[in-house]
Amino acid sequence: MLVLGIESSCDETAAAVVGEGGRSLSDVIASQDEIHSAFGGVVPELAARAHMERVQPVIREALSRAGVGVEDIEGVAVTSGPGLSVCLLVGIQAAKGIALGLGIPLVGVNHLEGHLLASFIDGSRPPPEYPFIGLVASGGHTSLYLASAPGKYKRLGHTLDDAAGEAFDKTAKVLGLPYPGGREIQVLAERGDPRAIDFPRPLLARPGYDFSFSGLKTAVINYVAKMEGELNRADVAASFQAAAVELLVAKTTRAARELGVPRIVVSGGVAANRLLREEFEKAGSRELLQLWFPGLRLCTDNAAMIAHVGRGLLKNGGNDGPGLAPRAVWPL
Repeated sequence: MLVLGIESSCDETAAAVVGEGGRSLSDVIASQDEIHSAFGGVVPELAARAHMERVQPVIREALSRAGVGVEDIEGVAVTSGPGLSVCLLVGIQAAKGIALGLGIPLVGVNHLEGHLLASFIDGSRPPPEYPFIGLVASGGHTSLYLASAPGKYKRLGHTLDDAAGEAFDKTAKVLGLPYPGGREIQVLAERGDPRAIDFPRPLLARPGYDFSFSGLKTAVINYVAKMEGELNRADVAASFQAAAVELLVAKTTRAARELGVPRIVVSGGVAANRLLREEFEKAGSRELLQLWFPGLRLCTDNAAMIAHVGRGLLKNGGNDGPGLAPRAVWPL
């Protein structure tokens, strides 16, 4: 089954074609970083306009790279939530038009499930077996799941305020770094001392698996305001990154240990962070845990992961049809 996947939940316009066995035949992503960099964050209206301009060219490019025509597509999968409604709507309308024109089924895919299963299409190693503990950490989401079987997920915890990626971006902004801030924090942190500033680790000592990053972000803002001309930005970046990473690694490995699950899958944009990967590897070695990270390209929003999840839904007879609507909030 050839499936066309479309992703437009935030500020990436993406399309991909997935074929037999879930193999990705193409994966095209049009970034909007240059549009939103002046504002230090995503402006929904500007993002939606960019999606409208780019969605058709991106779809055509995905079909071309896969070496197939639109008439060869047997099903369409599109992100229908969670995300920015005005952005989701662009991808959904494009998907509906293709499905209706070809008379083929259409399914809406939960963006979080796409991230959670991104390691299944990486191809660099065999995919994880079930059950596993799954951490999804991105600019809009930070959640921890127990994945017991395909399509069967239990949310163990989530952020009570800011997402991890949001905290990275806001810290970068207060330090005067370009948007998106996650990779800029990583680069600057490599020149700093992660022990220089004792930033808080909210909820770290509390039982359970919920996260909180608002207090950490506020502590950074207050520290920067207090230091003024004496500020060492590299030390701030390194100390903030160390605190955020410790929160993510400690809560996730705690869940694996307490639930007796020896496999961890880490996904989402924050999963591209080098220190996060290193600290998870260290923890995995200590606690005899197996770890999976998708390739860096699959950490960011992409359509290959949407097509992969959608292909499973389509093969099981799924068809949301023309009534498919955006779901800004859609817990997995």
